[in-house]
Amino acid sequence: MSIQSKSAIAKGDGSFIIDTITISDPKGDEIIVKIKAAGLCHTDHDSLNWGKPIILGHEGAGIIEKIGADITDFKIGDKVILNWATPCMKCFQCQEGNQHICENNSPVTAGGNGYTPGHAHLEGSKWNNQPIERSFNIGTLAEYALVKESACVKLESEMPMPSASIISCGVMTGYGSAVNTAKVTAGSSAVILGTGGVGLNVIQGARISGAAKIIAIDINAERLEMAKQFGATHTILANKNDIGLMKASEEVKKLTEGRGADFAFECTAIPALGAAPLAMIRNAGTAVQVSGIEETISIDMNLFEWDKIYINPLYGKCRPQIDFPKLVNLYDKGDLLLDEMITRTYPLEELQQAFDDMLAGKNAKGVIVF
Repeated sequence: MSIQSKSAIAKGDGSFIIDTITISDPKGDEIIVKIKAAGLCHTDHDSLNWGKPIILGHEGAGIIEKIGADITDFKIGDKVILNWATPCMKCFQCQEGNQHICENNSPVTAGGNGYTPGHAHLEGSKWNNQPIERSFNIGTLAEYALVKESACVKLESEMPMPSASIISCGVMTGYGSAVNTAKVTAGSSAVILGTGGVGLNVIQGARISGAAKIIAIDINAERLEMAKQFGATHTILANKNDIGLMKASEEVKKLTEGRGADFAFECTAIPALGAAPLAMIRNAGTAVQVSGIEETISIDMNLFEWDKIYINPLYGKCRPQIDFPKLVNLYDKGDLLLDEMITRTYPLEELQQAFDDMLAGKNAKGVIVF
């Protein structure tokens, strides 16, 4: 029997509505999850302008409501965290261990298949009697989500669902960029540019990795205070008029014996700052462009001198079935702060307010709760 699901639907023109979709019974390796909480990030707002109707949302956690006939590892009632980068485990990249850039299923890497953000691999969701795609193949800003089995990771913890929901993207991206991508080392120094939800989790990843000096940079003094709570040992209040954060980079050098940090992470999503982490690191240091800038920018090649490494990772090189349980365990031990990151929760009907607060920089993380 089909399910009626109240959902946030992007119309493709920058606007959205709250309306009801119809979800058919799951087939084969499909699962229907009753969403309990869905995190928000800037990508959700960007998806309002993708030029087509989609069910919004790509961070979420919930309880399995129905399962397809081929499901053996999950049962109705299981708590799960949803993962938008669903690996096939068979393609070249999955075999290489790069499950986050699966050539067959990834909604954001071409892989020769020309997928675009929001591309759905599943049938089964309809709006006004017409099939509708789910953002990043899951569509979590809805009462129910129809997903592939590979999108589900069991949640074997008593953590609150809002905290579990933000693991799906923001937490994994930030933590994974520090731990999986840069491989921050014990006793090292790290600089984080931008202390929103992703930046705070880079800070946490650096702290958990044992970095001795963690320098947070932002133009928002309140966010810098929050950064200290998550592990920043030093803060630099930047100026909007500091082009390329070059003046801030001089402050970083003063804090790092004049040579620059071992690692630097750009988490601002401001294209003009795409090269800024290169100015923060020492020779042979590592710069990581975390926020996913996807446009042409100019870089002074002098910033690469000498032997500097610049990485543009996706999703913290996430391997969902390995990394999500690690994050849950770190939370249960008290090492990974998640509850403290959620500034405010909202019902689905207040999604516009949640977007407004996010864009105004009021929230470290806003979460829709059902």
